[in-house]
Amino acid sequence: MSSSLAIIGGGMMAEAILSRLLAQQVYRPDEVWVSEPKPQRREYLAQTYQVQVSGDNATIAAEAETLLLAIKPQIFAAVSEQLPPGTLSPKTLVISILAGTPLSKLEAAFPGSPVVRVMPNTPATVGAGISALSPGQAVTDEGLAVARRLLGAVGEVVEVPERLMDAVTGLSGSGPGYVALMIEALSDGGVAAGLPRATAQQLAIATLRGTAQLLSETGLHPGELKDRVTSPGGTTIAGIAELEARGLRSALISAVQAAAERSKALGNG
Repeated sequence: MSSSLAIIGGGMMAEAILSRLLAQQVYRPDEVWVSEPKPQRREYLAQTYQVQVSGDNATIAAEAETLLLAIKPQIFAAVSEQLPPGTLSPKTLVISILAGTPLSKLEAAFPGSPVVRVMPNTPATVGAGISALSPGQAVTDEGLAVARRLLGAVGEVVEVPERLMDAVTGLSGSGPGYVALMIEALSDGGVAAGLPRATAQQLAIATLRGTAQLLSETGLHPGELKDRVTSPGGTTIAGIAELEARGLRSALISAVQAAAERSKALGNG
């Protein structure tokens, strides 16, 4: 792994990646710099992780062998203006987790630098995320391996063509929000049926977690698992019939499509 990492942005996802990289000893604290505009946040990151912090993006980026961009896409233009051509070494690997920001825009901002576009998701905060990545034209096999190892610290990694990144954003990037809503709704249903709130939420979380693990470990198609637990005239088919009548399936499909379209709009903004 490269011997120095600069992270621009000190928010939740940046901290999730940072914490896992340090815990797995991919980097040592003295090899990492974090640039963050809020003084209180800088102090927190320095005290919690013993990394170097700064409010100056250009200073930390100039010395980095790997640069992780962990900012909101809406402020990319302002941040890139602080990193004019010549700021980065031509060998600096740029890894971007900016939603909707295409490689063409990233490569234009960092001409000559190898750039990898990545979409992680929030389960990365507990090491259970999944990240999709798309390498730019100048990325070598070595650079791709660095990106895979960096993102592998927070979960699974898949490589996709860049044309599919907006779809990834709509599914796995935004998906934790859909799942959280489902857990909340299942918990509410349990309460409505008479369960205490804490018990209902525990049951809902364990059910989603266990079902996902079962599908992952067995390779079963979700439809096959659904059929296995749906007996004639039983409770599950009664519930599924209600979900179909209420449009759960089409609502989730539409949610992914809407989020993917929003990702495209962010990239064109």
